[in-house]
Amino acid sequence: MAGPTTAQRGEAERADTPARPPHIGPEGRRLTGRMRLILAAVGAVLIAAAVVWVLYGSSWLRLERVTTTGTDVLTRSEVEAAAAAPLGSPLVSVDTDAIADRLRRKLPRIDSVDVVRSWPHGVSLEVTERKPVLLVAKGEKFIEVDAKGVRFATVDEAPPHVPMLEMKPDRSASLRRFGGDRLLREAVRVAGDLPGKVAGETRTVRVTSYDSAVLELTRGRTVMWGSSEEGPAKARVLTALMKASPKAGHFDVSAPTAPAVSKS
Repeated sequence: MAGPTTAQRGEAERADTPARPPHIGPEGRRLTGRMRLILAAVGAVLIAAAVVWVLYGSSWLRLERVTTTGTDVLTRSEVEAAAAAPLGSPLVSVDTDAIADRLRRKLPRIDSVDVVRSWPHGVSLEVTERKPVLLVAKGEKFIEVDAKGVRFATVDEAPPHVPMLEMKPDRSASLRRFGGDRLLREAVRVAGDLPGKVAGETRTVRVTSYDSAVLELTRGRTVMWGSSEEGPAKARVLTALMKASPKAGHFDVSAPTAPAVSKS
């Protein structure tokens, strides 16, 4: 029996050889790379459009509630009313700086406030109120002065344990040089440096000049404080003197390295 012919052997060899992929020239490769870039760009645009719609166009991330913390004298309702946060607006578009500025302008009792977005539907107002360290009489009312010397509120009743400020400057070179506002700031510094127990027992801080502040305490006691300089040292010395001489009526710490105590 005769074997396969040459033509038949060639056909068998070609059948066993895998087919080569079609050749793609440089133009084809550039076209394929360009299509990938186009598809990537279209995908990025679609994703960005979806994000913008979710943030601004959908009802998923809208401002629905405002919460307030840190209030003491102020109420949450008056803080939130002054904030005037735009309920129903996209949360991402809420101007937190504008809300903070509005609160400080409308409510001077607010010393600082942090306005923070609380995703997905809220804004929180973290309030720090000013605390009075001195009171200034104004007719039958009282002006509260904080530790920065800011007169921030007028109240009908004096808050407890806050001393009154008596500004009776003499007609001295000190007054001409520093003026009433500077003397007020000096009085505030004195009040801020008082030890806690002494501050609670101080009824009046009387200032007559830059270097003459006198404290009037409960039970008729007085303290010659002097200027506002070396306040922490004076506070430590006064605490020690009052502990050592609890029945004394007058303490002088105007020169903290040479204090004095007397019965009256």
